[in-house]
Amino acid sequence: MAAASVGPGFSTTVEALTLREWQLGPGEPTLVMDQFTAEGFHLVVDDRADVRVDSTDGRLFGRPSTDGEGWKTAVTGTAKVRGYCISFDVETPAVVVAAAVARVLETSRPA
Repeated sequence: MAAASVGPGFSTTVEALTLREWQLGPGEPTLVMDQFTAEGFHLVVDDRADVRVDSTDGRLFGRPSTDGEGWKTAVTGTAKVRGYCISFDVETPAVVVAAAVARVLETSRPA
């Protein structure tokens, strides 16, 4: 059943207005951390007892939330190309962060 549009605006159907359920809450951080294999990454515990993951070449690091910070993943740049950083809020579902981390890892290749 389509709603007739008389002027500016949009038309839709009753079915399109159905409510959806969305993943909320931080979820399970191992979904993210388990992607970093022992062959390519080091688990680091710093002086504040924060845990992070560093790549063996030192160009990527990732860490889960600590003291109100959210997930963070960063890749350092080169002499010619700037690096980047991806940050997520503390409440971002781990499954969303895991998808972003998986894509970052897929873009890497041996130099």
